[in-house]
Amino acid sequence: MAQAYMTETGSDGRGPERRESRIRRLLDGWRADRGIWRRGLVLAALALLLALVMLAHGRIPNRIGNLGSLTETFLPWLGVFIPVLLVLAFVRRSASALIAVLLTGAVWLNLFGGLLTDKTGAAGDLTVATHNVNADNPDPSGTARAVAASGADVLALEELTASAVPVYEKALASTYKYHSVQGTVGLWSKYPLGDVRPVDIKLGWTRAMRATVAAPAGPVAVYVAHLPSVRVKMKAGFTARQRDKSANALGEEIADESLERVVLLGDLNGTMNDRALNAVTSQMRSTQGAAGSGFGFSWPASFPMARIDQIMVKGIEPVTSWTLPSTGSDHLPVAARVKVDATAS
Repeated sequence: MAQAYMTETGSDGRGPERRESRIRRLLDGWRADRGIWRRGLVLAALALLLALVMLAHGRIPNRIGNLGSLTETFLPWLGVFIPVLLVLAFVRRSASALIAVLLTGAVWLNLFGGLLTDKTGAAGDLTVATHNVNADNPDPSGTARAVAASGADVLALEELTASAVPVYEKALASTYKYHSVQGTVGLWSKYPLGDVRPVDIKLGWTRAMRATVAAPAGPVAVYVAHLPSVRVKMKAGFTARQRDKSANALGEEIADESLERVVLLGDLNGTMNDRALNAVTSQMRSTQGAAGSGFGFSWPASFPMARIDQIMVKGIEPVTSWTLPSTGSDHLPVAARVKVDATAS
């Protein structure tokens, strides 16, 4: 009998029955605790406030320091507070706080749980990539070789300087037969380019362009854009007025596009959650959201916290999306495989 008992519970007495009895005692103790619902009300309120911010982020006003856009830029990161609140709820032995935290977790999963699943596919007929190469990049040649190695058929680069353009042109010449540089943005392609022109995004200088790529599956309008940077300042808050103005102008250009199949590549200095980019995001799909795995954060490269480098499509099916290894830039390159020919299997 003694040997049988030792086999069931283990030499340290930690068998299934022992664990079940501990859980039962814990639940019995909580049931007998009359203050379990009264304790932790502040924790419960904090959890519910967090849930409210996530659910109603679109109602946070932008009038004061663009607080709404700032919240939406880092919205997924609000989830880091949930496990902290969960631990505190257990420490406080508060049923009220525990239920509130679980509800908050459900809200976060409803908003972002879909991004945690792998939605990548294996088909597609066009690979595209975009990279803000950083004007102060110490190794433009190495950066060019790294992004070309991604296998992209079409490559967009942003934040090009006049002195660095020849370096990129030389490094990419063997991979891409066709290219065009407009202002501080450029497009390199394995397929012929046509109807190339700068796009006015209301800045006074060129930071956006448009071209028709003669892809094997049919012509595609490709836009490259680098929207103005935003800053977080103590007095002014989230300074994004010029970015928002340029986003509206870019959205109007894309809405007037004559081709049905459109790809937007670039550094938009904003996330898909940011309402200020609605002129663009309302008419296009993010390849990361539709066919990626994870959040695909691209900035800053040292510790990515936001997806501000975007690949968006209209009239085209996203197949897979991913980030590339870091280069000499402060942004990560991003790439996607898409299906241009809707009739292809």
